Amino acid sequence: MTGYKQPHSVLVVIHTEAGEVLLLERARHPGFWQSVTGSREGNEPPAITAHREVLEETGIDSRRYRLTDWRIENHYSIHAAWRHRYAPEVSCNTEQVFGLCLPERVAVRIAPEEHRAWLWLARDEAAERCFSWSNRDAIRLLDSTHEWT
Repeated sequence: MTGYKQPHSVLVVIHTEAGEVLLLERARHPGFWQSVTGSREGNEPPAITAHREVLEETGIDSRRYRLTDWRIENHYSIHAAWRHRYAPEVSCNTEQVFGLCLPERVAVRIAPEEHRAWLWLARDEAAERCFSWSNRDAIRLLDSTHEWT
């Protein structure tokens, strides 16, 4: 599948101990808000993909904080807007969910080719803003203590 994205990705819900969730707005799809996402490169383990994608998309060094594998795997049809990035026979993706808990808001440096804006929102507002059902469901898993339940 050289030249194509792998249909194996991560979703990383970045949140503060106070319950704020970081969302990014896609550069080529204004109005599409999401957490950090990204496809595996080579044979890297999902946790390495998560660390790499967080750093690339936000400038946050996730190794300084608590990255947790939520042991949730989502399977879904690849959105039409991104289907061209995958081999012609690929139509479904497998996504592994992680959480990254920060003690407080940190500086964010978005990758302008991927995202046009970022913001911190309360859990419920962040969930409602997401265009992806898997992202919305993952954010809703943060409980009132702002830890994964």
